[in-house]
Amino acid sequence: MMKIQRLFTLSVIVLFAATGCRNRDGFTAEESRLIHSGCSEEIMRLCTVEDREDSLLLRKVSRPLPESAFFSEEYGLLVGCMLATVRNPENEGVGIAAPQVGILRRIVAVQRFDKQGEPFEVFVNPEIIRYSAEQQSGEEGCLSLPDVSGCVSRAKQVTLRYLDGRTFEKREEVIDGFTAVIVQHEIDHLDGRLFTDLLLPDENNRNTVPEAQNVDK
Repeated sequence: MMKIQRLFTLSVIVLFAATGCRNRDGFTAEESRLIHSGCSEEIMRLCTVEDREDSLLLRKVSRPLPESAFFSEEYGLLVGCMLATVRNPENEGVGIAAPQVGILRRIVAVQRFDKQGEPFEVFVNPEIIRYSAEQQSGEEGCLSLPDVSGCVSRAKQVTLRYLDGRTFEKREEVIDGFTAVIVQHEIDHLDGRLFTDLLLPDENNRNTVPEAQNVDK
């Protein structure tokens, strides 16, 4: 996990130097404090519904990441720590959104099961611009809702528009299958929604952990 954070942070610093970008006002003072203090041991504290303040934060809508925050030290630290947190062997997931670590910015990390090597990719200011009519149902869980799972119906395919988390280049691509489910789940976090808002009928009281792989957890 240390290697993941250092490699990502190094790549951001290199790009920062190459572009000559020196804006430092993209994150608020409180966000900067949280990022630096939360990353002292790389894995950040997860916000969960078990804590009242966390629960209220998870219901808020996140703000876009401004251009002034691109290539900043805070951005590199935040994403490196998000990746370390979601890949924590003691509580591993397949996706994470910035609000889950207390930062209300539109940043998500998603494991790309649709690509060779199943890498994690970071999407900045992501937007789903098209949902397929065809749906798929499956069990979901969430790092922010410990020991809770349930069946949710999602679009089988989505068209995603976003900024590349390393280069900040604009991209648009079609994503389907399980990766599309993860994308929808994480972007829901950016809009203050949890998967429990979408549980299929008769699933509202389900809290068992399924054998199938969950989203987030």
